Amino acid sequence: MRALLVVCVWTLAAQVILARTMDRCSLAREMSNLGIPRDQLDKWTCIAEHESSYRTEVVGPPNSDGSNDYGIFQINDLYWCQPPSGKFSHNGCGLSCNDLLTDDISRSVRCAQTVLGQQGWPAWSTWHFCSGSLPPIDDCFK
Repeated sequence: MRALLVVCVWTLAAQVILARTMDRCSLAREMSNLGIPRDQLDKWTCIAEHESSYRTEVVGPPNSDGSNDYGIFQINDLYWCQPPSGKFSHNGCGLSCNDLLTDDISRSVRCAQTVLGQQGWPAWSTWHFCSGSLPPIDDCFK
C-alpha cells in the first residue's frame, strides 16, 4: 500500500513538472517555430485561451458521449488520441492522449492541425469566440 502511494505521488509530481501554462505570445511564437502559418496564429491562441486557459495539462470533464478532451487545444479522445483507460478510440492522430499533456506542445500542434484539416475550425466548441475579428498577433513578434 505504501509503495502504491509513493508511485501515485511520484506520477502526479511528474505530470505537474512536465505541464506548463503558456500565454498568448509564447504560444504564438512556439507555434510559428513549429511551422504554423502566421495567419492562423490568432485563431490558435484564441482557441487555446478558451479551451484550456493556455494550460498543457488539462483533461476536460466527460462529454455527453463519455469522451474527454486533452491538452492545450482540448483534443477529443474518441476521435483523435488513445486514452490511458484503453477505451476505444479512432485515434486519428496516432498517439496517446497523455502525449497531449506535456510541456512539449509539438504533438498537440500536429494533432490540432490534423483536426483542422479534417473538420475545420468549428471542430472546437469555442470557435464562436474566435471566428470574428481578433487582436493582431504581430505584437508577439516584435
